[in-house]
Amino acid sequence: MTMNVAKMIDHTALKADTKKEQIVVLCQEAKEHGFASVCVNPTWVELAAEMLKESDVKVCTVIGFPLGANTPETKAFETKDAIEKGATEVDMVINIGALKDKNDELVERDIRAVVEAAKGKALTKVIIEASLLTEEEKVRACELAVKAGADYVKTSTGFSTGGATVEDIALMRKTVGPEIGVKASGGVRDVQGAKDMIEAGATRIGASSGVSIVNGLTADSDY
Repeated sequence: MTMNVAKMIDHTALKADTKKEQIVVLCQEAKEHGFASVCVNPTWVELAAEMLKESDVKVCTVIGFPLGANTPETKAFETKDAIEKGATEVDMVINIGALKDKNDELVERDIRAVVEAAKGKALTKVIIEASLLTEEEKVRACELAVKAGADYVKTSTGFSTGGATVEDIALMRKTVGPEIGVKASGGVRDVQGAKDMIEAGATRIGASSGVSIVNGLTADSDY
């Protein structure tokens, strides 16, 4: 079980005050435990790519993070820059205000800008920030992500009012169908929590507590 869970974890360090030594440890842990990726802010992509170049661990970064309120053009540039520096997965935050305004054209264009910038070079995961959305908005966000060609939908940044819930994962999986990835992120701290998310339909877990999860321990810190 632990090995399977490890391969589904994006080992994460996204706090604003993260230091170089913490990124070094993050990458070492990811190699040691065989995590799917490390997820770091764009400023750390080059370092992570250098440290992980001889491993199977991917380098994931975040785009338009954490608010999602940048323009599509800015997000596309951020994506291209991150990929040039070594990112192979990008987790972008949607324009949440546009979704709430029912401006679906802008939300789709926003996602598509990142998808097209990453095409053939990096996986695209779309963060919908579920804790800020109604059920109808969650469904619409997932449908727009699929329409725009994203590879994954993702629950949360971990920096808003709440993280992943089993209910949100189940709804997102039901909405996107079996072909698109679903990432649970924010508040997954132990192996039982990870199992619950996987059983609900998650195919990736974003967590700063990856080591504790695979060791079957409970961690008391979030992102």
